[in-house]
Amino acid sequence: MPLLDWVNRNQAEETADQVPYHLLKFEQSYGDVDKAKENLIIQGDNLQALKALLPLYGGQIKCVFIDPPYNTQNAFEHYDDKLEHSQWLSLLYPRLVLLHQLLSQDGFMCVHIDDKEGSYLKVMLDEIFGRQNYQNTIYTQVRYAEKTLKEDMAYHKQIEYLLIYRKSHLSKPNRPQLSSNNDKFCYSIKTISAASETIMMGGKQVEVFKKGDYKIIKHDKGFNEGLKEIWASGTILDGNSSGRFFRDYLTGRVEEDGLGALYRVPNIGDDMYEYRYFTGPKRAGATKGKYYQGIPLEKLDQTHKHVPIPNFYDFADRFGNCRNEGGVAFRGGKKPEEYIRTILEIFSNEGDYILDSFLGSGSTAASAHKMKRKYIGIEIGEHATTHVLPRLESVINGDNTGISSDVGWNGGGGFDFYTLGSPVFDEQGFLHSDVKFNDLASYVWWLETKTPLQSNKHNTPFLGVYNEVAYYLLYNDVLGDKRPRGGNLLTHKVLKYLDEHYAYEGKRIIIGEATRIGDSSLEALNIEFKQIPYALYGTQANKD
Repeated sequence: MPLLDWVNRNQAEETADQVPYHLLKFEQSYGDVDKAKENLIIQGDNLQALKALLPLYGGQIKCVFIDPPYNTQNAFEHYDDKLEHSQWLSLLYPRLVLLHQLLSQDGFMCVHIDDKEGSYLKVMLDEIFGRQNYQNTIYTQVRYAEKTLKEDMAYHKQIEYLLIYRKSHLSKPNRPQLSSNNDKFCYSIKTISAASETIMMGGKQVEVFKKGDYKIIKHDKGFNEGLKEIWASGTILDGNSSGRFFRDYLTGRVEEDGLGALYRVPNIGDDMYEYRYFTGPKRAGATKGKYYQGIPLEKLDQTHKHVPIPNFYDFADRFGNCRNEGGVAFRGGKKPEEYIRTILEIFSNEGDYILDSFLGSGSTAASAHKMKRKYIGIEIGEHATTHVLPRLESVINGDNTGISSDVGWNGGGGFDFYTLGSPVFDEQGFLHSDVKFNDLASYVWWLETKTPLQSNKHNTPFLGVYNEVAYYLLYNDVLGDKRPRGGNLLTHKVLKYLDEHYAYEGKRIIIGEATRIGDSSLEALNIEFKQIPYALYGTQANKD
C-alpha cells in the first residue's frame, strides 16, 4: 500500500506516543447536574485532550465526526487555515491515530474535507485505519455556482465531501428503510386484448401474462381477501427487473411505481388486475424466458426494505443559511445541524458517544444533544466559551433553531465544561502533585490493558481483572496510612492485607513505589511488581 512521505513524518508518527497525559480540570456543570456527566466540552489543544481522554474513553466512541482545517491558505475570523503542506499533515496524523484508539470496535470515523488536501488525507486514513476499512465518500453540495458570481473566479467549488472509515468489520451503518403498504398500489391493469395461461409454479396455481394490450387505471378499491397471485412471463420481462415490466407494449412508458407480481381483484371485474412493485430475484437456475417469483400475498401489507446509503446530498441551502444557527454567528466553516443529523442518524444510535475534536461553533455537540446522543467536544479557540457554551446553554433551554422542530426538541439535559489541567508526569518523569489516586489508576490501567477503567471512583487498591490478571495499585494512602509514602510500598504486611481482602488465585500485578519483597518470593507467589511508571518521590524512591 502506498504511504505518504513528508518532512518530519517520523516525528509526526512518534507524537501520539510522546505527547504527555494531562489531567482534565473540571470547571463547571450546565443544566441537569446528573445528566451533565455524560457530556463533556473541553477547551484546550485537541492533541493533549485526546490523549487525556484515552484512559477514560478509549474504545468507547461510536462515531467521530471532525471538520478539520482545509488548509485553504486563508485566515478566518476564528481560526487560521494557512499551514505549509507538511505542517498540515503533521498536524492531522497524530490526532487521527488517537481518534482511531478512541473509537469502539463497531465505530465510524467521518471526516469532512474539500479537495485542497482531501486526496492526501484519504491516503493517510488508509494507512491508519487500513484500506479495507474505507467505506465510502459522501459528496455534499455546499453552494450553488449561480449564487456566487465573481468575475475573477475561473472555477467554482460547489462540492465538499465526507470520508467514511469503519473501525472493524463489526461497524454496521444504519441503512435507510423503504416502508410501504397496499394503499400505495391502488392501480389496476385492464386487459383489452391479452393472452395469459394458468400454470402450477412452486406448488401454486398462478396466472401468467404474455404479450397483449393493457391499460393502467387508478381506482380506490384497495386490496382485499379475494386476491390471487399472478406471475409474469420472462419473455415479457425480457431479462430485466420489474422496473421495466410492460415497457414495450404499454405505449412505451415505464409506470412510476414499476410493475411486478399482479393480483386479481374479483369484485372489480375479471378483466382488471392489481399490481405490486416487484424486485424479487430470478428463480434459481432460471434462464431467459423462465419465470420470476413474486412477493407472497401475506407479506404485502407492510414491506420494509433496506436501501443503500446515498453518497450525494444537496445541503447548499442549509450551508448558506446556518451562520446564525444556535444563536451564534460563525462565518467560514460552520456546518448546518441538518447535515450533522444526517451523519449521526447513519453512523450512531441514541445513547452512543459522539466525538468532535475540531468543535468550532458547536454544531456537532448541539445536534448530538438534541438527538439524545452523548458527546465530547474539544475546541482550543476562545469560541469554546464565546460560542460553544452559550449555544449549548440555549439547547438546554429549548433552542428552536436547526433540527429542533424535526426531532421534537424542547430542552433539557446538561454538560460539563473542562479545561486541560496539569500533566500527569512532569518533564523529569515525576508524578505531578495534583495527581490523585483515581487519576493514576485510570492512566495505569490504560497503560497496562489499553482499555478504560470501568469506574473512576476507586477507593481500594484492587483495580480489577483483565485477561485473567488481577491489578493492584498502591498509591496516595489508599490503604489508609497517612504517613509520607505510607501504603505505597509493597511489604509482607501489605501483601497479607491484599490476600485477606482482595484475594485472587491467578497472576497478580502490583504497582507501587517500591517493594520490600524479593523477586524470587514474588515469583513463587505468581506476583509481578511494577514500579509506578515514574518515581513518585524523585530519585529517593529506589534508595530505601
